[in-house]
Amino acid sequence: MATQRLSESDPKLAAIIRQIGPCRLAKGESGFVSLVNAIVSQQLSGYAYRAIRTRLEALFDGGEIDAIQLSGLSDEDLRSTGLSARKAEYLHGLAAKINSGEIDLKQIEAMDDEAVIETLTRVRGIGRWTVEMYLMFSLNRPDVFPIDDLGIRTAMKELYSLEKDDFPSRAWEIAENWRPYRSIASWYLYAYINELRRK
Repeated sequence: MATQRLSESDPKLAAIIRQIGPCRLAKGESGFVSLVNAIVSQQLSGYAYRAIRTRLEALFDGGEIDAIQLSGLSDEDLRSTGLSARKAEYLHGLAAKINSGEIDLKQIEAMDDEAVIETLTRVRGIGRWTVEMYLMFSLNRPDVFPIDDLGIRTAMKELYSLEKDDFPSRAWEIAENWRPYRSIASWYLYAYINELRRK
């Protein structure tokens, strides 16, 4: 239904949907682990992220990352995985807010998107983009449009012949046609740009 609606509202996106096939936007890890992943992956290649993530998991009993155990790790422990001092600080800050109850991830799941963004961006090291990724890939919210994402911008420049000056206003106009399925449209833009990079 979402892809049909998107195809009807945007002929250019319809061509991408036909080219890529069914949407495979799957629910990722939830809660604390998802936010840890989002912080760790900031400004890293996929390869570097996976290497650090593997070393990070090895610090936890059973390989399960949790806030209580993370709080017990030193900055040196975290940095031994390849994390920067700043990211180690961010992870400790996030764990402290979870452990104190200042952030309740179960309550967050019940909030609307903007309330989730407002709540989580209070955590040092978590910006709007990080929360948008959390909303899309962890909470599976259907109508998220991460306009500041480099992949989204690159795909829109290519697909809609947008110039730098067309952001954000023209991009928002185009994305309005995708409501209430902007997350699905964004997934197709990611898939589209990945296809272009492979060529």
